[in-house]
Amino acid sequence: MLSKVGSLGLVLVLILIIGACTVNKNLATLSQEYTSSQYKAGKFYNDKPVENGGIGKTLAIFYRFFTEKKVNAVPESEIPIKTLSKIQLLNLSDDKLHLIKLGHSSILLKVYGEFWLIDPVFAERASPFSFMGPKRFHPTPISIADLPEIDRVLISHNHYDHLDKSAIKQLANKTSQFLVPLGVENNLIEWGVESEKVMTFDWWQEFNTDKALLVFTPTRHFSGRALGDSNTSLWGSWVIKTPDESVYFSGDSGYFDGFKKIGQKYGPFDLTLIETGAYDKDWPEIHMTPEQSVQAHVDLQGRVMLPIHNGTFDLAFHAWYDPLERVNQLAENKNLTLTTPLVGQVVQIKDSIETHRWWQALL
Repeated sequence: MLSKVGSLGLVLVLILIIGACTVNKNLATLSQEYTSSQYKAGKFYNDKPVENGGIGKTLAIFYRFFTEKKVNAVPESEIPIKTLSKIQLLNLSDDKLHLIKLGHSSILLKVYGEFWLIDPVFAERASPFSFMGPKRFHPTPISIADLPEIDRVLISHNHYDHLDKSAIKQLANKTSQFLVPLGVENNLIEWGVESEKVMTFDWWQEFNTDKALLVFTPTRHFSGRALGDSNTSLWGSWVIKTPDESVYFSGDSGYFDGFKKIGQKYGPFDLTLIETGAYDKDWPEIHMTPEQSVQAHVDLQGRVMLPIHNGTFDLAFHAWYDPLERVNQLAENKNLTLTTPLVGQVVQIKDSIETHRWWQALL
Protein backbone atom coordinates (compact mmCIF):
# COMPACT_ATOMS: atom_id res chain seq x y z
CA MET A 1 0.00 0.00 0.00
CA LEU A 2 2.92 2.31 0.61
CA SER A 3 3.79 2.56 -3.06
CA LYS A 4 0.23 3.15 -4.12
CA VAL A 5 -0.13 6.14 -1.83
CA GLY A 6 3.28 7.59 -2.56
CA SER A 7 3.15 7.64 -6.32
CA LEU A 8 0.34 10.10 -6.72
CA GLY A 9 0.82 11.83 -3.43
CA LEU A 10 -2.14 13.74 -2.11
CA VAL A 11 -4.40 12.58 -4.94
CA LEU A 12 -4.23 8.97 -3.83
CA VAL A 13 -4.66 9.93 -0.21
CA LEU A 14 -7.91 11.58 -1.26
CA ILE A 15 -8.86 8.55 -3.33
CA LEU A 16 -8.35 6.24 -0.37
CA ILE A 17 -10.50 8.47 1.80
CA ILE A 18 -13.20 9.43 -0.69
CA GLY A 19 -12.51 8.04 -4.11
CA ALA A 20 -13.42 4.37 -3.84
CA CYS A 21 -16.87 5.34 -5.03
CA THR A 22 -15.39 6.61 -8.31
CA VAL A 23 -14.29 3.14 -9.48
CA ASN A 24 -16.33 1.90 -12.38
CA LYS A 25 -18.00 -1.30 -11.20
CA ASN A 26 -17.36 -3.05 -14.50
CA LEU A 27 -13.63 -2.43 -14.20
CA ALA A 28 -13.48 -3.24 -10.51
CA THR A 29 -15.04 -6.66 -11.02
CA LEU A 30 -13.29 -7.42 -14.30
CA SER A 31 -12.35 -11.10 -14.62
CA GLN A 32 -10.50 -10.94 -17.95
CA GLU A 33 -7.43 -13.17 -18.15
CA TYR A 34 -4.10 -12.41 -19.83
CA THR A 35 -1.31 -14.73 -20.94
CA SER A 36 1.44 -12.30 -19.90
CA SER A 37 4.21 -13.70 -17.72
CA GLN A 38 3.66 -10.61 -15.52
CA TYR A 39 0.04 -11.61 -14.84
CA LYS A 40 -1.17 -13.96 -12.12
CA ALA A 41 -4.54 -14.39 -10.39
CA GLY A 42 -6.01 -11.17 -11.74
CA LYS A 43 -3.00 -8.91 -11.07
CA PHE A 44 0.14 -7.73 -12.85
CA TYR A 45 3.51 -7.86 -11.09
CA ASN A 46 7.01 -6.44 -11.37
CA ASP A 47 9.83 -8.90 -12.00
CA LYS A 48 11.03 -8.19 -8.47
CA PRO A 49 8.37 -7.44 -5.84
CA VAL A 50 7.88 -3.87 -4.65
CA GLU A 51 7.88 -3.54 -0.87
CA ASN A 52 4.45 -3.32 0.75
CA GLY A 53 4.69 -1.03 3.74
CA GLY A 54 1.44 -2.10 5.36
CA ILE A 55 -1.23 -0.02 7.07
CA GLY A 56 1.22 1.51 9.55
CA LYS A 57 3.34 3.03 6.81
CA THR A 58 0.25 4.15 4.94
CA LEU A 59 -1.01 6.01 8.00
CA ALA A 60 2.41 7.58 8.44
CA ILE A 61 2.24 8.94 4.89
CA PHE A 62 -1.29 10.23 5.56
CA TYR A 63 0.13 12.07 8.54
CA ARG A 64 2.92 13.59 6.47
CA PHE A 65 0.56 14.86 3.79
CA PHE A 66 -1.73 16.53 6.29
CA THR A 67 0.89 17.91 8.68
CA GLU A 68 4.22 18.39 6.89
CA LYS A 69 4.80 21.89 5.58
CA LYS A 70 5.84 22.00 1.96
CA VAL A 71 8.36 24.62 0.84
CA ASN A 72 8.23 26.06 -2.69
CA ALA A 73 5.93 23.27 -3.84
CA VAL A 74 4.28 25.60 -6.37
CA PRO A 75 5.96 28.36 -8.43
CA GLU A 76 5.18 31.89 -7.30
CA SER A 77 5.61 33.32 -10.80
CA GLU A 78 4.10 32.30 -14.12
CA ILE A 79 5.95 29.49 -15.87
CA PRO A 80 6.94 30.53 -19.42
CA ILE A 81 5.48 28.48 -22.26
CA LYS A 82 5.31 28.73 -26.04
CA THR A 83 1.78 28.53 -27.41
CA LEU A 84 1.16 26.33 -30.42
CA SER A 85 -1.27 26.52 -33.33
CA LYS A 86 -2.61 23.88 -35.68
CA ILE A 87 -1.10 25.71 -38.66
CA GLN A 88 2.32 25.78 -36.97
CA LEU A 89 2.19 22.03 -36.36
CA LEU A 90 1.04 21.24 -39.88
CA ASN A 91 3.88 23.37 -41.26
CA LEU A 92 6.56 21.36 -39.45
CA SER A 93 8.49 19.37 -42.02
CA ASP A 94 7.62 15.76 -42.78
CA ASP A 95 11.21 14.61 -43.28
CA LYS A 96 12.23 14.23 -39.63
CA LEU A 97 10.95 13.68 -36.09
CA HIS A 98 9.76 16.75 -34.16
CA LEU A 99 9.09 16.59 -30.40
CA ILE A 100 7.17 18.98 -28.14
CA LYS A 101 6.74 18.74 -24.37
CA LEU A 102 3.14 19.66 -23.52
CA GLY A 103 3.72 19.55 -19.76
CA HIS A 104 4.56 16.94 -17.09
CA SER A 105 5.02 13.72 -19.11
CA SER A 106 2.76 14.60 -22.04
CA ILE A 107 4.58 14.64 -25.38
CA LEU A 108 3.47 15.54 -28.90
CA LEU A 109 5.47 14.06 -31.78
CA LYS A 110 5.37 14.69 -35.48
CA VAL A 111 6.86 11.50 -36.86
CA TYR A 112 7.58 11.98 -40.55
CA GLY A 113 4.20 13.60 -41.13
CA GLU A 114 2.19 11.65 -38.54
CA PHE A 115 1.07 13.18 -35.23
CA TRP A 116 1.52 11.03 -32.14
CA LEU A 117 0.70 11.80 -28.52
CA ILE A 118 2.31 10.13 -25.50
CA ASP A 119 0.46 10.14 -22.15
CA PRO A 120 -1.72 13.14 -23.09
CA VAL A 121 -2.98 14.91 -19.96
CA PHE A 122 -4.87 18.14 -20.61
CA ALA A 123 -6.98 18.23 -17.43
CA GLU A 124 -6.66 21.07 -14.96
CA ARG A 125 -5.94 18.60 -12.16
CA ALA A 126 -4.16 15.23 -12.01
CA SER A 127 -7.03 13.84 -10.00
CA PRO A 128 -10.38 12.07 -10.26
CA PHE A 129 -11.95 15.26 -8.93
CA SER A 130 -12.40 18.61 -10.63
CA PHE A 131 -12.36 20.49 -7.32
CA MET A 132 -9.34 18.98 -5.52
CA GLY A 133 -6.00 17.34 -6.18
CA PRO A 134 -2.79 18.64 -7.81
CA LYS A 135 -3.57 21.60 -10.05
CA ARG A 136 -1.38 22.34 -13.06
CA PHE A 137 1.10 25.20 -12.79
CA HIS A 138 0.62 26.32 -16.40
CA PRO A 139 -1.89 25.91 -19.23
CA THR A 140 -1.31 23.47 -22.05
CA PRO A 141 0.30 25.15 -25.08
CA ILE A 142 -2.57 23.98 -27.30
CA SER A 143 -6.05 22.57 -26.71
CA ILE A 144 -7.18 19.17 -27.93
CA ALA A 145 -9.73 20.88 -30.18
CA ASP A 146 -6.93 22.81 -31.91
CA LEU A 147 -4.70 19.78 -32.48
CA PRO A 148 -4.51 18.26 -35.96
CA GLU A 149 -5.93 14.77 -36.43
CA ILE A 150 -3.86 12.35 -34.33
CA ASP A 151 -2.50 9.16 -35.86
CA ARG A 152 -1.48 7.41 -32.64
CA VAL A 153 -1.81 7.83 -28.89
CA LEU A 154 0.66 5.90 -26.72
CA ILE A 155 -0.08 5.29 -23.02
CA SER A 156 2.47 4.15 -20.41
CA HIS A 157 0.10 3.34 -17.52
CA ASN A 158 -3.24 4.35 -16.08
CA HIS A 159 -2.41 6.82 -13.29
CA TYR A 160 -4.23 10.15 -13.38
CA ASP A 161 -1.14 12.14 -14.35
CA HIS A 162 -0.61 9.87 -17.39
CA LEU A 163 -4.10 8.76 -18.43
CA ASP A 164 -6.61 11.61 -18.58
CA LYS A 165 -10.19 10.42 -18.99
CA SER A 166 -11.48 13.72 -20.36
CA ALA A 167 -8.61 13.90 -22.87
CA ILE A 168 -9.25 10.35 -24.09
CA LYS A 169 -12.93 11.13 -24.59
CA GLN A 170 -12.03 14.18 -26.68
CA LEU A 171 -9.41 12.26 -28.64
CA ALA A 172 -11.60 9.21 -29.30
CA ASN A 173 -12.98 10.49 -32.60
CA LYS A 174 -9.89 12.33 -33.84
CA THR A 175 -7.35 9.54 -33.23
CA SER A 176 -6.75 6.57 -35.53
CA GLN A 177 -5.06 4.22 -33.06
CA PHE A 178 -4.43 3.88 -29.33
CA LEU A 179 -1.48 1.76 -28.13
CA VAL A 180 -1.84 0.80 -24.47
CA PRO A 181 -0.56 -1.65 -21.84
CA LEU A 182 -2.56 -4.82 -21.20
CA GLY A 183 -5.66 -3.98 -19.21
CA VAL A 184 -5.81 -0.27 -20.09
CA GLU A 185 -7.98 -1.09 -23.10
CA ASN A 186 -10.86 -1.54 -20.65
CA ASN A 187 -10.58 2.07 -19.52
CA LEU A 188 -10.53 3.39 -23.08
CA ILE A 189 -13.44 1.28 -24.31
CA GLU A 190 -15.46 2.28 -21.24
CA TRP A 191 -14.78 5.94 -22.15
CA GLY A 192 -16.01 5.62 -25.72
CA VAL A 193 -13.00 4.56 -27.80
CA GLU A 194 -13.90 1.98 -30.43
CA SER A 195 -12.31 -1.37 -29.56
CA GLU A 196 -10.99 -1.70 -33.14
CA LYS A 197 -8.81 1.36 -32.54
CA VAL A 198 -7.10 -0.08 -29.45
CA MET A 199 -3.97 -2.25 -29.58
CA THR A 200 -2.66 -3.79 -26.34
CA PHE A 201 0.96 -4.49 -25.44
CA ASP A 202 2.88 -6.75 -23.09
CA TRP A 203 6.49 -6.07 -22.11
CA TRP A 204 8.97 -6.48 -24.98
CA GLN A 205 6.20 -6.60 -27.59
CA GLU A 206 7.17 -4.91 -30.87
CA PHE A 207 5.04 -3.22 -33.51
CA ASN A 208 6.25 -1.89 -36.84
CA THR A 209 4.44 1.10 -38.33
CA ASP A 210 5.16 2.76 -41.66
CA LYS A 211 7.19 5.39 -39.80
CA ALA A 212 8.88 3.62 -36.89
CA LEU A 213 9.39 0.53 -34.75
CA LEU A 214 7.49 0.74 -31.46
CA VAL A 215 8.37 -1.43 -28.47
CA PHE A 216 6.63 -1.55 -25.08
CA THR A 217 9.37 -2.12 -22.51
CA PRO A 218 9.41 -2.83 -18.74
CA THR A 219 9.41 -0.40 -15.84
CA ARG A 220 9.29 -0.86 -12.07
CA HIS A 221 6.01 0.67 -11.06
CA PHE A 222 2.32 -0.20 -10.50
CA SER A 223 -1.15 0.75 -11.73
CA GLY A 224 -4.56 1.71 -10.40
CA ARG A 225 -6.98 4.61 -10.35
CA ALA A 226 -8.74 3.74 -7.05
CA LEU A 227 -9.10 0.90 -4.57
CA GLY A 228 -10.88 -1.58 -6.81
CA ASP A 229 -8.48 -1.82 -9.76
CA SER A 230 -5.07 -2.09 -8.15
CA ASN A 231 -2.55 -3.60 -10.64
CA THR A 232 -5.28 -4.92 -12.94
CA SER A 233 -3.45 -3.28 -15.84
CA LEU A 234 0.20 -3.28 -16.84
CA TRP A 235 2.70 -0.39 -16.80
CA GLY A 236 5.75 0.28 -18.92
CA SER A 237 7.84 2.48 -21.20
CA TRP A 238 8.11 3.06 -24.96
CA VAL A 239 10.93 2.71 -27.46
CA ILE A 240 10.49 4.59 -30.75
CA LYS A 241 13.00 3.90 -33.53
CA THR A 242 12.70 5.58 -36.92
CA PRO A 243 15.29 4.99 -39.67
CA ASP A 244 17.17 8.07 -38.44
CA GLU A 245 16.21 8.63 -34.78
CA SER A 246 15.90 6.56 -31.63
CA VAL A 247 13.83 7.79 -28.66
CA TYR A 248 13.07 6.28 -25.26
CA PHE A 249 10.10 7.39 -23.10
CA SER A 250 10.31 6.13 -19.53
CA GLY A 251 6.78 6.53 -18.21
CA ASP A 252 7.13 6.14 -14.43
CA SER A 253 9.64 3.82 -12.79
CA GLY A 254 11.88 3.15 -9.89
CA TYR A 255 15.48 2.53 -10.79
CA PHE A 256 16.15 -1.09 -11.83
CA ASP A 257 18.37 -3.21 -14.06
CA GLY A 258 15.75 -3.11 -16.83
CA PHE A 259 17.17 0.17 -18.13
CA LYS A 260 20.46 -1.51 -18.92
CA LYS A 261 18.65 -4.41 -20.63
CA ILE A 262 16.63 -1.99 -22.78
CA GLY A 263 19.79 -0.08 -23.67
CA GLN A 264 21.57 -3.27 -24.66
CA LYS A 265 18.69 -4.44 -26.84
CA TYR A 266 17.49 -1.19 -28.45
CA GLY A 267 20.11 1.46 -27.70
CA PRO A 268 21.89 3.67 -28.14
CA PHE A 269 19.20 6.36 -28.01
CA ASP A 270 19.47 9.82 -29.52
CA LEU A 271 17.07 11.11 -26.86
CA THR A 272 15.83 9.70 -23.56
CA LEU A 273 12.77 11.21 -21.91
CA ILE A 274 13.32 10.16 -18.31
CA GLU A 275 11.04 10.56 -15.30
CA THR A 276 12.68 13.14 -13.01
CA GLY A 277 10.23 14.23 -10.34
CA ALA A 278 7.74 13.12 -7.64
CA TYR A 279 10.42 11.21 -5.71
CA ASP A 280 10.48 10.76 -1.95
CA LYS A 281 12.11 8.65 0.77
CA ASP A 282 8.77 6.98 1.46
CA TRP A 283 8.39 5.50 -2.05
CA PRO A 284 11.94 4.90 -3.36
CA GLU A 285 11.12 1.77 -5.34
CA ILE A 286 8.60 3.20 -7.79
CA HIS A 287 10.02 6.68 -8.58
CA MET A 288 13.61 7.74 -9.18
CA THR A 289 15.71 10.47 -7.63
CA PRO A 290 17.46 12.76 -10.15
CA GLU A 291 20.67 10.84 -9.51
CA GLN A 292 18.95 7.59 -10.45
CA SER A 293 17.32 9.21 -13.48
CA VAL A 294 20.75 10.22 -14.78
CA GLN A 295 22.04 6.70 -14.20
CA ALA A 296 19.03 5.31 -16.10
CA HIS A 297 19.97 7.59 -19.02
CA VAL A 298 23.52 6.24 -18.92
CA ASP A 299 22.27 2.64 -18.72
CA LEU A 300 20.07 3.24 -21.76
CA GLN A 301 23.07 4.51 -23.71
CA GLY A 302 21.38 7.87 -24.24
CA ARG A 303 23.02 10.76 -26.08
CA VAL A 304 20.70 13.55 -24.88
CA MET A 305 18.46 13.43 -21.79
CA LEU A 306 15.17 15.35 -21.50
CA PRO A 307 13.79 15.20 -17.91
CA ILE A 308 10.00 14.74 -17.76
CA HIS A 309 7.46 14.32 -14.94
CA ASN A 310 8.22 17.76 -13.48
CA GLY A 311 7.24 21.41 -13.71
CA THR A 312 3.46 20.91 -14.05
CA PHE A 313 1.94 19.21 -10.96
CA ASP A 314 2.85 19.06 -7.28
CA LEU A 315 2.95 15.30 -6.61
CA ALA A 316 5.50 15.00 -3.79
CA PHE A 317 7.18 16.92 -0.97
CA HIS A 318 10.16 18.41 -2.81
CA ALA A 319 10.28 21.95 -4.23
CA TRP A 320 8.80 22.23 -7.72
CA TYR A 321 12.18 23.20 -9.19
CA ASP A 322 14.29 20.66 -7.29
CA PRO A 323 14.22 17.96 -10.03
CA LEU A 324 15.43 20.43 -12.68
CA GLU A 325 18.12 22.00 -10.50
CA ARG A 326 19.52 18.66 -9.39
CA VAL A 327 19.48 17.00 -12.80
CA ASN A 328 21.08 20.08 -14.38
CA GLN A 329 23.92 20.04 -11.85
CA LEU A 330 24.39 16.29 -12.26
CA ALA A 331 24.57 16.62 -16.04
CA GLU A 332 27.22 19.31 -15.72
CA ASN A 333 29.24 17.24 -13.25
CA LYS A 334 29.10 14.14 -15.44
CA ASN A 335 29.53 16.01 -18.73
CA LEU A 336 26.20 14.72 -20.05
CA THR A 337 24.05 16.51 -22.61
CA LEU A 338 20.77 17.71 -21.12
CA THR A 339 17.89 19.52 -22.81
CA THR A 340 15.16 21.28 -20.81
CA PRO A 341 12.90 22.92 -23.40
CA LEU A 342 10.05 25.22 -22.59
CA VAL A 343 6.59 23.72 -22.67
CA GLY A 344 5.47 24.13 -26.28
CA GLN A 345 9.00 24.46 -27.71
CA VAL A 346 9.70 22.34 -30.79
CA VAL A 347 12.73 20.05 -30.44
CA GLN A 348 14.45 18.34 -33.37
CA ILE A 349 16.75 15.79 -31.82
CA LYS A 350 19.22 15.63 -34.70
CA ASP A 351 19.81 19.37 -34.48
CA SER A 352 22.10 21.10 -31.99
CA ILE A 353 20.68 20.82 -28.48
CA GLU A 354 20.31 23.88 -26.28
CA THR A 355 19.63 23.79 -22.55
CA HIS A 356 17.31 26.58 -21.45
CA ARG A 357 17.47 26.89 -17.65
CA TRP A 358 14.12 28.68 -17.71
CA TRP A 359 13.19 27.76 -14.13
CA GLN A 360 16.14 29.65 -12.64
CA ALA A 361 14.57 33.00 -13.51
CA LEU A 362 11.61 32.05 -11.29
CA LEU A 363 13.62 31.24 -8.15
